[in-house]
Formats: sequence, structure tokens, C-alpha cells
Amino acid sequence: MVVPLLFMPCGPRWIVLAACVTATILVAGCGSRSAQMDSAPAPVALPPAVPSAQPVLLFNGTGTSADVGAVEAVLSGMGIGYITANSAQLSAMSEAQLGGYKLIIVPGGNSIDIGESLNPGTAANLQAAVQQYGVHYLGICAGAFFGGYSVYNGIDLTGGVSFDFYADEFLGIHQEMVELSFPNSSPLNVYWQDGPQLSGWGEVVAKFPDGTPAIVEGASGNGFVIFTGVHPEAPESWMDTLMVTTPVSVDQAYAAAIVKAALDGTTLPHF
Repeated sequence: MVVPLLFMPCGPRWIVLAACVTATILVAGCGSRSAQMDSAPAPVALPPAVPSAQPVLLFNGTGTSADVGAVEAVLSGMGIGYITANSAQLSAMSEAQLGGYKLIIVPGGNSIDIGESLNPGTAANLQAAVQQYGVHYLGICAGAFFGGYSVYNGIDLTGGVSFDFYADEFLGIHQEMVELSFPNSSPLNVYWQDGPQLSGWGEVVAKFPDGTPAIVEGASGNGFVIFTGVHPEAPESWMDTLMVTTPVSVDQAYAAAIVKAALDGTTLPHF
């Protein structure tokens, strides 16, 4: 069962770049730097039961992009049940209600708009759901910016670490295929659009061509977190005239591996 909603592009940083350049489909986020894992907080009361058939809460409110649909396609292809929540619905949920889910996913879009569309206490509730109740979190592009520290009502699952854009943003490039390197597997050519590099927090799962982290994972209190600055879930229609060297099906299979790791709280191979 799914409750539908909105989408949009990605892209700010924690200064003032609230945009993510066009293209029929957009996707990215905003951010900054440094890191430390949070120590496990005291146990809390058990949250309300969430149907085991729908363990994932997928945000699709203000600021999200067509990446919502791309993530839905991955979840559906894996047979994973999920519920969607828009900005008003997410803001209305208590930390205990959020704590009933196994995984919260915030996809690509505009991270400033995502944060500012939510009530001031919502980020704190999301943080408590992860760090106290042990919910897992997957932040994709804008969702990674939003999951770190941000003055735009970010969740701060990183102990004060914020993320900045991948270097090509500052060369005036806003979307491209980038070759990611992995510790023990072949490189992948993956879609990037105004996304962050994730220096300063967690274990590095994949690196951008300049060596900065493109995907990271780690503990945040009692929860498990994966942030990705790229979009392996991207459909072929997003690539348009870009040079693609890895089959889209291979990238999407890796996206499924990321979702499974985030859902189960298991680590991916890392450097």
C-alpha cells in the first residue's frame, strides 16, 4: 500500500545555493563537513507497531524530486512494502511513531526546501527515531545533506558534521556520469546531479574520481545510516545525452544492494 505525493530536484549547500538545475528529472542536495559517531543513548519506550509488510517510510514532500519515483521502483522491484509521507504528514508524526519504522528514506531534491517544509521539531523527532529507537536512515543526495548538520532544519545524524558539494559543482557542472571506485569490486559509472561529497563522517563505501567519499555508512546512536551523493537508482531517461558506460541495470542492482543494507542495518564493503 502506498500513499503517493510530490517530487522535485536536488541541490543546495549550507550557504545559499537553493537550486538544482533543470533537466526533466532532478536530484541532489545541500551540506558541509567533519565527523564523529554518537554514543548510544538510553533505551526508550517501544514505539507503536508498524505493519511488518510496510517497514519503510519514504518521504515525498516539499523539496523532493522525481527521485521519489526512482526509489519507489527499486522498493517495488525488491518486494519491499513502504508508506509515503509528505511534509505535513511527517511533521504530524511523533518520535515514537517514526520509531516504529525499520527504515526512513529521504530521496533527492532540494535539501533546503525539504528542511524548511517541516516543523522545527520534526528534525529532532527524526533524530530521536534513529538514535534512540534504532530506526535506520538512507539519505540520497538531498537526503544526505538533510541527514547531516544543516542550519536549514537538518536532522544532524552526524554529530555536527555537514556536507559540501562534490567538486564538479564548483566547475559549473550540475549533472554528469561519474566513475565511482570501490574497495573490492569494479568501478561503476553512476548518475550525479548537484550532490554532496561526504567527507568527515562514517566509513567510505565508494569514492568520487577525486578521491572524496561518494557513499558512506555508519552508526548514529542506536541506528544505522547510509548517505549517498549519487543516484545508482536513476532510470535511463535521466541520462539524456550523457555518456553512459555502465548498464543502467547494473547501477540499479547496486541501488537495491544499498537499500537492502540500509533496511537490514548491515555494512557494505568499505575502504
